[in-house]
Amino acid sequence: MSRKLFELAELEYLDIKTENTDGKRFYITPTGEKYPSVTTVTGLNSREHIKLWRERVGEETANRITTQAARRGTKMHQYFEDYLKKEKDVIEFDNIIEQSMFTSVQPLLDEIIPIAIEAPLFSHNLEMAGRVDCVGIFEDEVCIIDFKTASKHKEEKHVISYFLQETAYAMMVEEMTGERIDNLVTIVAIEGGHSQLFTCEPYGYREKLIELREQYRNLYKV
Repeated sequence: MSRKLFELAELEYLDIKTENTDGKRFYITPTGEKYPSVTTVTGLNSREHIKLWRERVGEETANRITTQAARRGTKMHQYFEDYLKKEKDVIEFDNIIEQSMFTSVQPLLDEIIPIAIEAPLFSHNLEMAGRVDCVGIFEDEVCIIDFKTASKHKEEKHVISYFLQETAYAMMVEEMTGERIDNLVTIVAIEGGHSQLFTCEPYGYREKLIELREQYRNLYKV
């Protein structure tokens, strides 16, 4: 077990700066280290798949789809965060699609006891950093909880990148707080008013994550 540096609830109050270099996001830790983001590193796992998809649909279509998805994801994450923090009496949606997506995952949100929301994390062991959607209690376990949006249902093989991200966050939490993460939870809000729940134990993808980190280091020398 790691030496405890922070309490779980303290994580969301850490001061970590971000900067973008050559299209890649980096985080500056409180002690000055500059680490690549979790999503940048784990993105190597799906890079070839995304490249082939962009070639198939064309750059213009791919750019439009990714831009729309990013905007939708940002807005939905804000709704989820506002709901979990209970700082607003009413969540106001921009359109009925967003409302139906939120409603589809609301029963799952109601099962979460949040400990830290949108918490910046880092690991000196992994030399990575990122921002986790939620560390919280779900089904009586301490979990890394990640919120995603999608236009259609996903098969489990399509969420491996999510598990890799969550594995990194689990390792960071354990390194920073000494607290063991029991489970990884991915909640997906889908257009059309449906949702999916994926879970994974937090050790199955550690070796793959470390391989990706080494691959990233070899490619970019950081």
